[in-house]
Amino acid sequence: MYQIGEFSKITNITIKTLRYYDEQGIFVPSFRGENGYRYYDEGDFKTAQLILLLRNLDFGIAEIKDVLANYDDEDDLSYFLAAKKSMIEQRVNIDKALIKKIEGFIEPNIIIHKPEYKIGIVDIKSQRVASIRFKGAYQDTSKYLGKIFSELKGHALGVPFNCYYDNGYCEIADIEVCVPTNKFVNRDGIETRELPGGKGISTMHKGSYDFFNYAYKAVLDYAKNNHLKHELPTREIYHKGPGQLFMGNPNKYLTEIVVPYSV
Repeated sequence: MYQIGEFSKITNITIKTLRYYDEQGIFVPSFRGENGYRYYDEGDFKTAQLILLLRNLDFGIAEIKDVLANYDDEDDLSYFLAAKKSMIEQRVNIDKALIKKIEGFIEPNIIIHKPEYKIGIVDIKSQRVASIRFKGAYQDTSKYLGKIFSELKGHALGVPFNCYYDNGYCEIADIEVCVPTNKFVNRDGIETRELPGGKGISTMHKGSYDFFNYAYKAVLDYAKNNHLKHELPTREIYHKGPGQLFMGNPNKYLTEIVVPYSV
């Protein structure tokens, strides 16, 4: 048996960290004396070596705790390492995309770029749509759109659009994915209904969605300057955007924003 100070020396894990591991239930010593002193054995030494390996491979505290709770023998280690490798690869891909975006802002004039928008008043016509309304992340819309197109099988009568029922930006948003159609579908979460019309403030956004907020600002500024009360739901009509399989050229995306209003 090793006292905590001795165990700290032979494992290169500080006494403070060993106490923390014990208190958090991450790594509990095999024996505790009546006086509360911690004692560690050979099995604990092997566990400490595993912890050091995991720390060196950038496993966090929660991950280490999870590994130790489910680790029976050395054969299990390869599965945990494979899962960690996959997580790192995903993080690398995210970081690469972020680097590319940063490089775009480094280019001359990009960082001060502010799109200009033409604002118009439009009549929003009522139309029949096949739609799915859900609460979730904005990026989830594409999977629901694919589901609707698969069900319509060529009976779409116009470009798709989304209706947004929240007053502001939300982590979990209230969204309705819509495709104009003459086909009646009412199954698997898809509903065919008549979407009412009205009056709207409209503008076109050309390019990627990175500067989308400027388009909304232009529309809302117009509403304020003209004493119009903007209503819900707002619409984003995707005249040209990413495909089902390929993203295409984001610089050529064309999205119409329509915000209903009342006087």
